[in-house]
Amino acid sequence: MAHDDDAPSDIPFGPEDAPWQKTFSDLRLVGGPRYGTPPSADPRDAYIGVPEVPFAKVQLPPGGLDPGQYAEAEALFRSHIDTQTRNFAGYQVTSDLDYRSRLAHYLDRHLNNVGDPFQSSSYTLNSKVLERAVLDYFASLWHAKWPHDERDPESYWGYLLTMGSSEGNLYGLWNARDYLSGRLLRGHDRGAGAITGEQAPAGEGQSPNAFHPIAFFSEDTHYSLTKAVRALAIDTFHAVGSTRYPNENPLRPGTPWPTEVPSTADGAIDIDRLAVLVRFFASRGYPILVSLNYGSTFKGAYDDVAAVARTVRGICTEYGLHRRRIRRAATGDHDERSGYWLHIDGALGAGYAPFLEMARNVGMVDQAPPMFDFRIADVNSLTMSGHKWFGTPWACGVFMSRTGLQMTPPKSSEYIGAADTTFAGSRNGFSALLMWDHLARHSYDDQVRLAAGCDRLAGYVHERLLDLQHRLGRDLWVARSPQALTVRFRQPRAEIVHRYSLAAETVPVDGVPRTYVHLYVMRHLSRGRVDELIADLHRPGAFPPEPSADPPCRPRRRVVT
Repeated sequence: MAHDDDAPSDIPFGPEDAPWQKTFSDLRLVGGPRYGTPPSADPRDAYIGVPEVPFAKVQLPPGGLDPGQYAEAEALFRSHIDTQTRNFAGYQVTSDLDYRSRLAHYLDRHLNNVGDPFQSSSYTLNSKVLERAVLDYFASLWHAKWPHDERDPESYWGYLLTMGSSEGNLYGLWNARDYLSGRLLRGHDRGAGAITGEQAPAGEGQSPNAFHPIAFFSEDTHYSLTKAVRALAIDTFHAVGSTRYPNENPLRPGTPWPTEVPSTADGAIDIDRLAVLVRFFASRGYPILVSLNYGSTFKGAYDDVAAVARTVRGICTEYGLHRRRIRRAATGDHDERSGYWLHIDGALGAGYAPFLEMARNVGMVDQAPPMFDFRIADVNSLTMSGHKWFGTPWACGVFMSRTGLQMTPPKSSEYIGAADTTFAGSRNGFSALLMWDHLARHSYDDQVRLAAGCDRLAGYVHERLLDLQHRLGRDLWVARSPQALTVRFRQPRAEIVHRYSLAAETVPVDGVPRTYVHLYVMRHLSRGRVDELIADLHRPGAFPPEPSADPPCRPRRRVVT
């Protein structure tokens, strides 16, 4: 790369504050102005600072860091991460991790699970044997038919994600789009040709919207769904409603269409309003794609999957979308499939709720969230994040569907020796090792006790915050959705938010915006840490003052006589 002659030459860089140009190796083999571009401005001023880790200490000059500089930088970063880990309470990830003593050996090994987990590969440095064991575990936990059998369309198919549930949402919606659009499924890919369709019963004609799926998801849905529909060019009910039917919003005729399906106060999807919206589009022949939350990001709410499934199935049956024949004009081949798809984003809840259900069944807790898994025949795809309830040092997760719903993969790559049926291609083989290790060491009994304990602790947090609200004589907006692991309350001052890594979200309540934070009860959180937070929140000035509608009165001047 050419040298930028106009770039400043004296910007301090790295732990020695030396100009960037003077930080090359002593050998000068790669030094000089011909290699690399110096900074155009001081990066320390350009980026958000982390006070505990001065950026200069971790900057990477071309000559690298000497052993002393490396030790100082790593010690600063380690101290910062260890401190934040001890207090981490605002997000649904588990920090109680213990992998190093057993699995450090594999950090010096390359593990890449490229391609389908159920196909061998010439790329032998993989952990697919462990991946298959983990997938079977979740197939059983989620009541899917297992083991996977490519000849059995009712058996499960899935894979372990390199990203978290955001990748699972992408793949699930991609699968749904292709399925509802009438594209070829795996096992139905003999030949190619234009796709035509006919509505059941035969002879009634075909809607012009028959292969134009419409997506529905609630206002409490994780933002990854918005990214997914945009990346996959899937139309939402808002997009189509606003452009094709601008004055026909069935929830409030004559007003703009809502951007998402409204939620209840607890954060679950409003099924009655969803039904109105689904009926509007199903009656016009559009296939229906519904994504539901099972443990929503901020409120921890669980959509009632079974009730939504009954509602959507009933409406789609009424309009002939429950069973459709998809025919290829070139070959005359056809398959039969429904005109709706239910995807479940169970990032947290799909890992936690099955054990809370078991705890309820043996009397350890009073209630559990509603059913969500493959016991419901209309559930087509399901995703979960491995780093949340189970706990891994990095993001990972599980995607699961049925074998008969699989998309046709790209042309099988001879290079890797397996069909690439996944989203990521090269996939992190360490995640399978970590999840296998955790599940091997934690029995169902262990998981049930952990789930029941976290449920009780969430109740304790709720009670302590309500008590604090009473003692302060101030509405802290304390709320907990049913069986949620999170409790939300009024945002405190910035130092407390930072210390406990509390997540914030502004929510309109009766038309007035309120900025909440929430605390997530994961298994690393203790009552002692909760009590420390309550003590910090009880101190004077922990919360910003209430805004006043009237200007403050001036003090009266005292008249001396």
